[in-house]
Amino acid sequence: MKEDALLAECGFKAVRSSGPGGQHVNKTSTKVVLSWDLANTSVFDEDIKLRLSQRLANRLTKNGVLLLHNDQSRSQHTNKEAIQKQFLKLIEKGLQRPKKRKKRRVSKSAKLKRLGNKKHQAEKKANRKPPKL
Repeated sequence: MKEDALLAECGFKAVRSSGPGGQHVNKTSTKVVLSWDLANTSVFDEDIKLRLSQRLANRLTKNGVLLLHNDQSRSQHTNKEAIQKQFLKLIEKGLQRPKKRKKRRVSKSAKLKRLGNKKHQAEKKANRKPPKL
């Protein structure tokens, strides 16, 4: 994966962070917002873009832009490093191909056990009924 090329395509913006913090939070922009345009990226080919758009569908805007933000620290630099790591991890996870499911047969003993339990339950319920005359 071309991490440097990916990060070069990202746009970073520092905004005022929310929450408590007194005067410090009112005068400094420590929250970092990362925006990355998946549709217009030149790092990946069309197949990978399609896979990423499917895997990241709930995180993308209508225009196909991925927006992430981080305001954990009071330091803008620390927040920027954290958001870069989060972004790269998210892309790496999105690129992983899902494993194909292998069909398995239910073993004979598992079938017999299931049917045995079913018969036991049926007998239990039948014994609760009053006897037939």
